[in-house]
Amino acid sequence: MSFEFVQQRRVEFAETDMAGIVHFANFFRWMESAEHAFLRTLGFSVHTAAEGQATGWPRLKVGCEYQKPLRFEELVDVVLMVREVRTRSVRYGFEFRRGESREVVATGEAVAVHAALDPSVGRLAAMPIPEALRNLLVERLQA
Repeated sequence: MSFEFVQQRRVEFAETDMAGIVHFANFFRWMESAEHAFLRTLGFSVHTAAEGQATGWPRLKVGCEYQKPLRFEELVDVVLMVREVRTRSVRYGFEFRRGESREVVATGEAVAVHAALDPSVGRLAAMPIPEALRNLLVERLQA
């Protein structure tokens, strides 16, 4: 079995539409939340400032496919898997599993690039993932 980081949550009323079904945009928020929690478990953050340089992880690509609805108060496991680690980017896969049944109700993907902000021009520039973090990501990829 490959490595999986799991963040469980309960669907909040504010996350649903008039039919009581989770609004599609929340799946993207949940992917981002799981990514942030995952990086914290590795001792890192999506936003750092070292040696006067701010770095972060802007998205290059995100997507989500929905198979079945989730509703108010249901439990959902947001499952993150490291799918690819490159020099400057990482690709995550996601599964959204319904509570105890673990039924997959949606799948997602996000590609994030490690980038630095040049404050003098307000632009982002891709930069290598710090070696310590890259090694941890590769370990999860190969697990």
